[in-house]
Amino acid sequence: MVPAKTSKQVTNDWLWTYQEEPHRTRRHQIIKAHPEVTKLCGPEPLTKYVVLAVVSLQIFCAYILRSTPVFSCRFFLMAYVIGATANQNLFLAIHEISHNLAFRSAFANRMIAVFANLPIGLPYSAAFRPYHLTHHKALGVDGLDTDLPTKLEAIFLDSVLGKAFFCTFQILFYALRPMMVYQIPFTRLHFFNVIAQLIFDAILVKTCSGNALTYLIMSSFLAGSLHPCAGHFIAEHYVFERPKPLPKDAISDGPAPVETYSYYGPLNFFTYNVGLHNEHHDFPGIPWTRLWKLREIAKEFYEPLPRHNSWSYVIWQFIWDSDVSLWSRVKREQQVKSGRKVTAGWTKEEIEGMNGAVQKEN
Repeated sequence: MVPAKTSKQVTNDWLWTYQEEPHRTRRHQIIKAHPEVTKLCGPEPLTKYVVLAVVSLQIFCAYILRSTPVFSCRFFLMAYVIGATANQNLFLAIHEISHNLAFRSAFANRMIAVFANLPIGLPYSAAFRPYHLTHHKALGVDGLDTDLPTKLEAIFLDSVLGKAFFCTFQILFYALRPMMVYQIPFTRLHFFNVIAQLIFDAILVKTCSGNALTYLIMSSFLAGSLHPCAGHFIAEHYVFERPKPLPKDAISDGPAPVETYSYYGPLNFFTYNVGLHNEHHDFPGIPWTRLWKLREIAKEFYEPLPRHNSWSYVIWQFIWDSDVSLWSRVKREQQVKSGRKVTAGWTKEEIEGMNGAVQKEN
């Protein structure tokens, strides 16, 4: 259960801390206690087959809806129940693949990510990876972690209606916010992603109809809107145990609030076990099929942590609870207390550590 809130928010500010993000430290502690967890790292062969099945399902659904009116119950229900669940699955397939967990070859991982992107309707897989890897390395770091809401969002959406608006259109916030925080270079992979998507969309419209493409894009929108599976966006890193706000000019040296929450419910079946989010951030090199094994091996590290029991309730609580808002995120400067400066680049040691190749500590 999520612990009870300790005090009501009195100041609109983030939860600033000098402490490093917790996952790097816990990863080393777990490896020291259970060195066998590093053997769980590496690609999962099943991923490519799941991607192929879900892409095929969405193309089939788009085909059978080619003549169905867009503004009809049948069209909406299929887009919400089947399409949104399927496209959320593809969002998280791309998330999984961004960690090179479908194939050993980096090139093969990039190509299957572009393939998984096709039923989403709009190209994004190439841009997602660099932003997401920086989110892992720079969790909560101001100006680097694009998962953090901007101050403009937090100010203007700080109400029940504002939070309801955010939850309804959160897929648009997640799609557009990164470009407003910082820009990444446009590479040949981005170009290929765009061209492949345009060709697929054009073929779909020509062979089926515009309704088929509308189904896919509507599925993507609903997947990131008021849908049970979309609860993971909020559940992962918003602070639901409400500590006293810590303005930037009054940061304490005390422990930071818990900033990552796991969920162990049935919706993990559709979402590549993304609910095991503490486990994923601790070991991004462990694929979705082995995260439960990680939790079992290192249960003494994970059982004491707060968790969510329902993604649907997370959305409800986020909207209606006045103590939870877009301000409810832990933020840190690039220079953390240990003296280590967090940057968007990666060192060889960090890449090896993320993939479980950290040597056992003495």
